Amino acid sequence: MSTGTIQPDAALRGLVDHLVGDGAIRTPAIEAAFRAVPRHRFLPGTPIADAYADRIVVTRRGGDGAPLSSASQPTIVACMLEQARPRPGWRVLEIGAGTGYNAALLRELVGGTGQVTTIDIDEDVVAAARRNLASTGYDDVLVLAGDGALGAPEHAPFDLIIVTAGAWDIPAAWWTQLAPTGRVVVPLRWRGLTRSLALEHQPARPGRAASLTSSSMHLCGFIAMTGGSDGERTIAPADDVVLFADRDQSIGGQLRGVLDTTRVEAWSGVVIPGDQSMEGIWLRMSTVEAGTCRIKAAPSAVRSGRATPATPVNPALAVDDSIAYLASRRVAEGVSRWEVGAIGHGPRRADLADRIIDQIRRWAEDPDAQPTITLYPAGTPDEQMIDGLIIDKRDSRMVFTW
Repeated sequence: MSTGTIQPDAALRGLVDHLVGDGAIRTPAIEAAFRAVPRHRFLPGTPIADAYADRIVVTRRGGDGAPLSSASQPTIVACMLEQARPRPGWRVLEIGAGTGYNAALLRELVGGTGQVTTIDIDEDVVAAARRNLASTGYDDVLVLAGDGALGAPEHAPFDLIIVTAGAWDIPAAWWTQLAPTGRVVVPLRWRGLTRSLALEHQPARPGRAASLTSSSMHLCGFIAMTGGSDGERTIAPADDVVLFADRDQSIGGQLRGVLDTTRVEAWSGVVIPGDQSMEGIWLRMSTVEAGTCRIKAAPSAVRSGRATPATPVNPALAVDDSIAYLASRRVAEGVSRWEVGAIGHGPRRADLADRIIDQIRRWAEDPDAQPTITLYPAGTPDEQMIDGLIIDKRDSRMVFTW
């Protein structure tokens, strides 16, 4: 069958069958919602084959070509809905309206006794989502224009807050607008990495403050939220290399030029196939090393040898005037197997590289292990939190435990 003859109903069935077969969809209610909502109706002008492909569809770009809004990859949508597990009658707040497709799925899941509110800071996105929802019979979804970081207090409390844009924090408004037994599903960013977290509200008890505790996490990537809620900053150790760090980190100008100093290489002895993800190493580093950040090297930096990270999106460890980053080397010519290691620069280069090696070896013992992440409102005293590495955001405090 040629692409031009694909019919929407058949394409929809094919997509959902694929998501079920891959395990992205696991529950009957979510499968039914996917089969009920025609994705192509939320992507007017997009070819049917593209509308039902399991990939992201960019719907708006800025003047520089960077994506501003998109329809998320269906696999990610399904995984987040499985994390959220919306129930009939729930009140849901979606941050990031997108095309309106996710809101329609949520409306199917909460039923006639529930309510879905979706909010976006971009008025053009809001207008398009409102049109798409109305034209597909979901005109009872409330579509608002505004900063998602402020939530929708006039429609709170919410049993579920689900975020379909990359967030750096759990803003104070979300804490106050969540129902006492509510759930937050959010692509949360820290130390340059992003995970979709399902966070369950835990009430306060003697000696412990109220919290949000992770029950699951998935690797994901999202267009970042716009507005004033982001707390990531950039540092340029060279003109063609950038570090992405959080506001609580002291990483700064001492690193300028460090990548042009003598380098040290350290190798772990851990060998992996070329298609194995190393994201778990980054996750481990972020939970134990306060200087973990993300390094991005331009092609010119890689060609010159100034910075040769293992992957284009790669973890680094920066402390004072020294830096090390994750690296890899092929074990034999023509063989797709790689040894994982670290490259360091600066006075503490050997120590930082060895610390990354330690995390590589810990990861190799259990590559699928994940920490528990517990978030508390900003200002919560240490003694009312569980023990672990603390990352202070603007409106919350994150604690990591293994």
